[in-house]
Amino acid sequence: MIPRPGTADPVWYVAYGSNLCAARFRCYLAGGRPAGARRTYTGCRDQTLPTESAATVLPGGLVFAGRSTVWGGGMAFYDPARGGGLAARAYLVRFGQLVDVVAQEIRHPVGSALVPGAEVGHGWALPSRVYETLLHVGHLDGLPMFTLTSLRDLQPRTPSVPYLRTVLDGLGETFGWTAEQRSDYLLGAPGVTPGWTARQLRLVQFG
Repeated sequence: MIPRPGTADPVWYVAYGSNLCAARFRCYLAGGRPAGARRTYTGCRDQTLPTESAATVLPGGLVFAGRSTVWGGGMAFYDPARGGGLAARAYLVRFGQLVDVVAQEIRHPVGSALVPGAEVGHGWALPSRVYETLLHVGHLDGLPMFTLTSLRDLQPRTPSVPYLRTVLDGLGETFGWTAEQRSDYLLGAPGVTPGWTARQLRLVQFG
């Protein structure tokens, strides 16, 4: 059964794309425009910053698909059916904040009553054509973990420079990986390959 927390209950929001970068995720909570992005966010009604964050790896993998209006190019999605493992960062927030983050991700007004809704497998269906599923992906320290993705058939698309730079920065922050380790991880994701090479990814990190 999927947990149904109350607004003030602590939960983990699990990020695996640009929100691996703490400064980028902060824009969802407190408002602002991330470096390299085309959109300014309103922030959550409760703008308290996460009390904790933790590196984690989920079963499955990463794929870049669709088209981001914020960054240009493909967006990161979690594919539970892929192999290799998904490098992620769990932020400890209140469930009400998670609902407001979801609203901003899927372009609904902050405060929208989006979840819980209809259950789809291990998640809730969302009124979105992009990230249409909020998945429950387990527990950490006894608290439920949730992440956003799409369970549709995803057609890989090459991500943009500013988006990749933010993801690469976030991987370094979260896991302490070297530039080579970050590049190797992303090269395993459809959308990055074949559009990017290891050399190009290193240049993005230090450009």
